[in-house]
Amino acid sequence: MSKIDVMDVAGRQLWLMKSEPDVYSYDDLVAEGEGTWDGVRNHLAARNLRSMAAGDLAFFYHSNIGKAVVAVATISVPGLIDPTDPEGKWAAVKVKPVAKLLRPVTLAEIKATEALAQMDLIRLSRLSVGAVRPDEWALILDMAGGPV
Repeated sequence: MSKIDVMDVAGRQLWLMKSEPDVYSYDDLVAEGEGTWDGVRNHLAARNLRSMAAGDLAFFYHSNIGKAVVAVATISVPGLIDPTDPEGKWAAVKVKPVAKLLRPVTLAEIKATEALAQMDLIRLSRLSVGAVRPDEWALILDMAGGPV
């Protein structure tokens, strides 16, 4: 896996992708090397998946258990049809691991940080794939102490 500078966001869209770690964790993605992000059945989240480009970066967020941003992934193959959708209406992408964060940044910490109050993660709490602004990206990386 080639090293990607997670602070170099020029020309990239930034995302946050939620997964329940007991179903599919960041460690599972690392073990696979490349995974398919599928099963999304929310129209806004699916639109976000369709908007992704190869090389975009995403925070990997563990939902339900942990509730924290734990790592960074990159979009390796955009524009897929969700293989779990027999009707072919829903979107999917392939993702590759980039780096774990030095320490997880919890939902409680994010909620307590005024500069992050407008994040999709907070405003649209049920959204499984949301956009992240460059200032939010930099702040969360700073809160985490950076990538490992």
